[in-house]
Amino acid sequence: MTGFGVCACALLVAGVGPALALAARGDPSGRMVGLQLGGAVATLLLVVLAQVFGQPSYLVVPLVAVPLSVAGTLVFTRLLAQDQP
Repeated sequence: MTGFGVCACALLVAGVGPALALAARGDPSGRMVGLQLGGAVATLLLVVLAQVFGQPSYLVVPLVAVPLSVAGTLVFTRLLAQDQP
């Protein structure tokens, strides 16, 4: 297993798990933090997996995921602001 493979495994264990735990429970602001962490970790994981497989064409997916993650955070923030008086 290469260094990139080890990095991908570490991102799965140390990044995706806490992001899912934060996004699944807690107050709305904590869930938003989990959403942001999950988007960042998923993007990094996709970039590392593109390096592991040696396919530069796989980098298209993380380049699309970044603006979608930002847009998702903005939508979540707007919905969070509507709940407050």
